Amino acid sequence: MQIALFQPDIPQNTGTILRLCACLDVAAHIIEPAGFPVSDRQFRRAGLDYLDHVAVTRHDSWSKFAQWRNEMGYRLILFTTRAVSSYLDYSYEANDILLFGRESAGVTGEVAASADARLVIPIKPGLRSLNVAMSAAMALGEALRQTGSVA
Repeated sequence: MQIALFQPDIPQNTGTILRLCACLDVAAHIIEPAGFPVSDRQFRRAGLDYLDHVAVTRHDSWSKFAQWRNEMGYRLILFTTRAVSSYLDYSYEANDILLFGRESAGVTGEVAASADARLVIPIKPGLRSLNVAMSAAMALGEALRQTGSVA
């Protein structure tokens, strides 16, 4: 199981997600450009000393990430408020990559179209979305529960 972040723009959320990945022994991918430098103080504070315990791969662009993923044969599972299928009804596989978009704008149409599945975390009608770090934790927890891949 892996997590990918498409052009993240809030350093605290990215740090929190990388900390989650470190604790659950899950590789992480950052698809550039990010909206902050990885030396950002808020990014480092959210990740604490856990950042040294996570395997993070940075991809220069969406196209380079997509090429790498296709070569490796990984399924790409996009979490988006624009999906209709619940993340709880999906059958995850151990080699899935869970993709989360920018906090401010989600993902592009090209990115959404290339996903093998598009899933939503159902929330109360009238509300926009959950925090991306909270969404990543919920999605990763369910995927690991199903695959039995918890560290």
